[in-house]
Amino acid sequence: MAHFAQVNSDNIVEQVIVISNDDCGGGNFPESEPIGQAFIASLGFTGEWLQTSYSGSFRNCYAGILYTFDPSLGEYGEFVQPVE
Repeated sequence: MAHFAQVNSDNIVEQVIVISNDDCGGGNFPESEPIGQAFIASLGFTGEWLQTSYSGSFRNCYAGILYTFDPSLGEYGEFVQPVE
């Protein structure tokens, strides 16, 4: 399974969905991200969707609601947990 986070214009995660690895070229990041984004768009979902790793193997951690995406961190940007 591949997980994608929808981020708003402030780079805040609004929702996370799961799609089949088959629908994103096998699920191997980073090659899988644009394929998954195209699949998500074909379902009628709009906005910016970024692949996130349930195990945290890329982009620092699994994205949750209200996490922030910081494109300046790491090679592909990272999700940052909200500060409480």
